[in-house]
Amino acid sequence: MSGRPIIRRGRPGDGPAARAVFHAAVHDGAAAHYSAAERAAWAPGPDMPADWETRLLAGTCLIAQDRLGRVTGFMTLADDGFLDYAYVLPRVMGKGVAGALYDALEQRARRAGIPTLSTEASHLAQRFLARRGWRVIARQSVIRNGVALTNFRMEKRLDQAPPR
Repeated sequence: MSGRPIIRRGRPGDGPAARAVFHAAVHDGAAAHYSAAERAAWAPGPDMPADWETRLLAGTCLIAQDRLGRVTGFMTLADDGFLDYAYVLPRVMGKGVAGALYDALEQRARRAGIPTLSTEASHLAQRFLARRGWRVIARQSVIRNGVALTNFRMEKRLDQAPPR
């Protein structure tokens, strides 16, 4: 991918492309951090659940596209500041797509006056968010489809001056 991604609001019809990004990110992008059984429990199949697009578009959903209009990543933020989804295609990992999505999402959260952002981050997302000033509140184990997965409850205060 060349150049910065195009960042836009999610819209009806984005569900299938976002689901494909999610599935690839979990099964290929997270392979170094989660076993095949864990990844299968996290993202059982590429098929889109009936409520997927509704959940995707429920709050603020930002979509990253390449210059050809292909969806390469997405992030969602609920009105209460919960970062629910944050996924990019494995082929664009480390190329600024996640950073561009995150920067746009945090700017929107600040403009909306959201005091604190929170999430339950995977191993990959935990490292990404820590570099952006988030802190781990707790390491936890969650059950997905009968399999325990490790993730990290994290938060970032937006209503305080950044540390020096």
